[in-house]
Amino acid sequence: MDGCGLSSRPYNCLTPMRLYLSLTALLVSMLAAHAADLAGWTEKSPRDEIRPSFSREAQSLVITQDARQGLDGWYQQTFTVQGGDFMKFSAARKTTGVEDPRHSGLARIVWSDAKGKGVPSSTPGASAEPEHPMDGTIDAQGRSTLSGVYQVPPKATQATIELHLQHAPKGRVEWSDIVFEKTVAPAARKVRLAALQYLPTGKSPRQNCEEYVPLIAEAAKQKADLIVLGETVPYARTGLTPVQTAELIPGPTTQFFGEVAKQHSIHIALSLYERDGNLIYNTAVLLSPEGKLLGKYRKVCLPHGEVEKGVAPGSEYPVFDTAFGKVGLMICYDGFYPEVARALAANGAEVIAWPVWGCDPLLARARACENRVYVVSNTFTDPKNNWMISAVIDPAGKVVAQAMENGTVVIYEADLSKPLVGPYNLGDFHDIVQRHRPGASK
Repeated sequence: MDGCGLSSRPYNCLTPMRLYLSLTALLVSMLAAHAADLAGWTEKSPRDEIRPSFSREAQSLVITQDARQGLDGWYQQTFTVQGGDFMKFSAARKTTGVEDPRHSGLARIVWSDAKGKGVPSSTPGASAEPEHPMDGTIDAQGRSTLSGVYQVPPKATQATIELHLQHAPKGRVEWSDIVFEKTVAPAARKVRLAALQYLPTGKSPRQNCEEYVPLIAEAAKQKADLIVLGETVPYARTGLTPVQTAELIPGPTTQFFGEVAKQHSIHIALSLYERDGNLIYNTAVLLSPEGKLLGKYRKVCLPHGEVEKGVAPGSEYPVFDTAFGKVGLMICYDGFYPEVARALAANGAEVIAWPVWGCDPLLARARACENRVYVVSNTFTDPKNNWMISAVIDPAGKVVAQAMENGTVVIYEADLSKPLVGPYNLGDFHDIVQRHRPGASK
């Protein structure tokens, strides 16, 4: 017999009853710890007459609304923080019967001093406005994780986390897996963006493509990470119709530029006419440094000239992950309207690549400024015409690099890890766009 006095088999040292009692004690301990976590959250609403119902179920904080319009409520908890630290937030959100989760099921982080008063940001003349963590992808359980890393404003000593359900008649939200903890500063996400000014000769679709190769090589020599080429490159100035130059994607043009992208280890964006069955689209593509097709976007806003040629509009606003950040695509006439860039920003785009035959450069700056994104444009318009430009435009709407002559490349190095906070701001608008903008997009 061993030290248990029962048997030489050690697993018999714990009788079934003792095993049951041990597991029960462990479960009670876990539930008690979880209950303590949930106990720190209080229930809030702007007014009692629009207060929803609050409950706690299993491991979730639950808010439920009845059929009335305009109900608004949230759970909140205040944490002690220290100015200059970086804090990581994440929370899982599951909604039921909520038409627009990105608007109704939001989380906020509100900075304050020890008396609960607002504090200034690190930027002179700007207040430290609430943070709005971004939505992530939806998992197999129907949950979306909202997350972000934020630097505590210098004079803040408190952070209040708010978990909302607002303006969602008959809707329900479950908040769980809430984390708010100190972390390290996020790594810089520097990206070298290349704007290219070039008008192809139009001698043939293939030659149009080949004429870009020396310019791509020049951009790569300057260590560019992304270069944006022109609109409908195989078609430009050839005298052919969209139907005559339309091709499958993947197809000859994406294969050609994919090989160039791989050779120079650079992302390439351009537009071409795409055939899909009986339909023709003006489609922008994004190619990876490995030469792979990361994705495509079909031009949504069509001028009458394309409609008259039988080109069909797209209807979706995809955003693509790259090594440096999230990239959206739009094409020419899209820039005349705010909806396309706004939908791309709401879907997470940090950089918008824009092949554009011609547009008002003031609108190019507006698309960048109103969405707090970098816009990289490529135009065929001669810079001397005082019209559209090939340029990099920063999230403040400032032209930070511009190609002034045909056949030239300019580079701008951006750091996507740094939010834009200016004087008299209302916060980081790149994140707020996802929450506050009206309407919905795919």
